[in-house]
Amino acid sequence: MGPPYDFPKAMEQLGPGEVNRPLPWSELTDEQRRFQAAKMEIHAAMVDRMDREIGRVLDQLRAMGAWDNTLILFLSDNGASAEIMVRDDGHAPSAPAGSAASHLCLGPGWSTVANAPFRRHKTWVHEGGISTPLIASWPRGIAARGELRRNPGHVIDLVPTILTMAGADPATATGASEAPRAGQAPPLAGKSLLPVFAGDGSVTHEAIWWEHEGNRAIRVGDWKLVAARGAPWELFDLAADRTETHDLAATQPERVRALAARWQRMHDEFGACARADLPVGGVNQGRDPSPRRPGAPPARPAIPEKR
Repeated sequence: MGPPYDFPKAMEQLGPGEVNRPLPWSELTDEQRRFQAAKMEIHAAMVDRMDREIGRVLDQLRAMGAWDNTLILFLSDNGASAEIMVRDDGHAPSAPAGSAASHLCLGPGWSTVANAPFRRHKTWVHEGGISTPLIASWPRGIAARGELRRNPGHVIDLVPTILTMAGADPATATGASEAPRAGQAPPLAGKSLLPVFAGDGSVTHEAIWWEHEGNRAIRVGDWKLVAARGAPWELFDLAADRTETHDLAATQPERVRALAARWQRMHDEFGACARADLPVGGVNQGRDPSPRRPGAPPARPAIPEKR
């Protein structure tokens, strides 16, 4: 898979060393290999620098005697990016790679490597675009140390987790335990992850859904319904097929219809919530809040008719 959008001007600026598809290394020219290797060297250096600077923060917590009772959560916001773009600050081809005057993206080749074995990249909602690790450290509060948990969570779980730690009830922290009244925030959608930190605890979501620029998905248990923008729904059993290799949509149309209907309900409910307190006649009043590129088809998918 190439980048999510075409970047013809960026390809011009970046020069013949850039490629906009994940080609085998053996098919690249010598110039392309040098350019792509330099990009990964820069990426690795950025990861190293981030690691060192976070380390300074953690060293300070230890020096303050606050390490044992501080919850640290570390996660990525999405899978690796296949984007190739030059932003407004431009790109100087003669500038040293990685310097302030240069502008390089990881690109689809290295993104494919970084996301393997999962499909697709940032912007899409297949596993390659949304599956990221969450690392938690809290010596005084986490009984399960050095252990791995595999149940899925979401960034919407972080606020309820922190509220629970602070002694608040996430169900009533917003001031609305039931349907919100005008001017009142709705109940939080996420769940506290504190049970996951326990020795044998877990957290179960009834459903988790995504929509990004027309790419959409919903997960209920181990079943995931997912579609790229403008493409039909695909159905996967993540318990047996985490890499989304075997599409079961054709053999389970009833499940597809049910999950698609549930996705639509959640999309509409969250959209109505996002627009609920906008001023009447405001610039966004009544608009679908889903971000979408100009010319992209609407996110609302057609639910297959029952045959």
